[in-house]
Amino acid sequence: MKTAFVQNRPKIGKPGGLTGKPEPYSVSRNRAGQIIPAGLQKFYKLKRYILQHTAAAKTQAKEGFHQPIMASYPPPSSTTHADAGETETLRRTEPVKEIPGICGSPFIDRLQYFYFKGEESFFQSKIDLYGSTVFRTNMPPGPFMASDSRVIAVLDAKSFPVLFNTSVIEKKDVLTGTYMPTTKFTGGRRVCSYLDPSEPTHAKIKELFFTLLASRKDAIIPSFRSAFAARLFAAVDSKLASAGRADFNALNDEVCFDFLGEAFFGAPPSKFGAAGLPAKAGIWLSLQLAPLACNVSKYLPWFVEDPLLHTFPLPSFVAKPAYKALYSYFESAGAAVLKEAEKVGLSREEACHNLLFMGCFNAHGGLRIFFPALMKYLAVSGNGLHDRLTAEVRTAVSADGDNGLVTVAALEKMELVKSVVYEVLRLDPPVKYQYGHARKDFVIESHDAAFQVRKGEMIFGYQPFATRDKRVFGANADKFIPDRFIGEHGAKLLSNVWWSNGPETENPTVGNKQCAGKNFVVLIARLLVSEFFLYYDTFTAYVSKSALGAQVIITSATKAKNKLA
Repeated sequence: MKTAFVQNRPKIGKPGGLTGKPEPYSVSRNRAGQIIPAGLQKFYKLKRYILQHTAAAKTQAKEGFHQPIMASYPPPSSTTHADAGETETLRRTEPVKEIPGICGSPFIDRLQYFYFKGEESFFQSKIDLYGSTVFRTNMPPGPFMASDSRVIAVLDAKSFPVLFNTSVIEKKDVLTGTYMPTTKFTGGRRVCSYLDPSEPTHAKIKELFFTLLASRKDAIIPSFRSAFAARLFAAVDSKLASAGRADFNALNDEVCFDFLGEAFFGAPPSKFGAAGLPAKAGIWLSLQLAPLACNVSKYLPWFVEDPLLHTFPLPSFVAKPAYKALYSYFESAGAAVLKEAEKVGLSREEACHNLLFMGCFNAHGGLRIFFPALMKYLAVSGNGLHDRLTAEVRTAVSADGDNGLVTVAALEKMELVKSVVYEVLRLDPPVKYQYGHARKDFVIESHDAAFQVRKGEMIFGYQPFATRDKRVFGANADKFIPDRFIGEHGAKLLSNVWWSNGPETENPTVGNKQCAGKNFVVLIARLLVSEFFLYYDTFTAYVSKSALGAQVIITSATKAKNKLA
């Protein structure tokens, strides 16, 4: 059977041939050129359909049915992840479904999320309602800061990694989710964290960060030792002696900023004529993140706080003096880095704004959350874990340290220390939320189903749900297990630790959005644990919640009697 789509075809001298007049619709003819009646056409189409699908069924029975799922990483149990830009083809038999959920009122969802349920109960109630870990909802802050608060939530270990796949996910202007702070906070520029890898400037800025970290690798451990082992621990001792308690968060904020300045530039702000910068950085950071926060003051009822923080952006001019002081420090302390930036095609101004954002927002802001979380889990674990850590740390330093000091070689012998750090990053990642827009239509998989995503829709992931997935981490997925990542089985689980905006088993590149300082953060977290238990035998603390995460007040600390095993 031959189908012709023709207009103004010359006359053919056969019965039923065309007259030369335009034919505005499709006609079917047999080999003699005769038009086939419409009823017979349907019969032939049905016959052809049956024959084709019968042949396909035979092939599928032999080889299995394969359907391309463009947005998937390998299953969570896999230890090897595809490159972010690759397409995975997975075995799939169930049909593709529409995503459940009705977004409804963004105002109601915002109140539920921040005040009436809290974030984890908010997500769990949606999972229970829809019977799915993939669903539609609204994410704060909503109107009038965000033009569109609708998202597709992905909350299990199989669907969440799609957010790392830049072949189907665009990461432009999504760092803070459904809204973006004005660029007046960043000198009128979109800094690297808001750029998609496809934007040319992204690669240049990220390469600059890699160069900085590589050039300062030998300064990290000495800088950390002088800031934390010498200064913070001494401050803890002094506070405990004078007041019977030491606010770890407050001490960490101050000392950590100095450490970063010394580690990155060899110029700690407190010794560089730039005292008070941590507080200025806090003001600048808080004004940008306030729309994503709640319960910032115990004196403000929710019906006052909500419209104050979540309805209109806070004015950027309030942070202008603080930003000017921060910029001045980074411009002076980072002069050598800015010179390197010009070699790769970046202006000194653009490079300085990005250095400031990386140092104050990404690094200092992240460590203000992560280090208290790490201390929280150490505190609640008690003497049993403390004894194991002190034994491991002191044995390793005795064998591979440098005259009683922690070295890279000694750190590599501390398997429990490393596992503790990974476990905290799994349970309480510094950045809990991931966002991205669909570049095109694709299918996303959860453990139980496959769903259709449309181009332009925003995907949202709440990481603590995905990294506490019981189908990956077992029945104790919600619990802190210090030695979870020790041994061969523990090593396999690392591909499901995603705090850095990518799997722990992969490394950041200029072509992905994984944290440029991924290895730096893990290193200094291991240093904090090892230096702490080289200096102290054990400690106790009062742990509570703060606007940023954990609040840790150290109430007692026993200094080490014997530092080396």
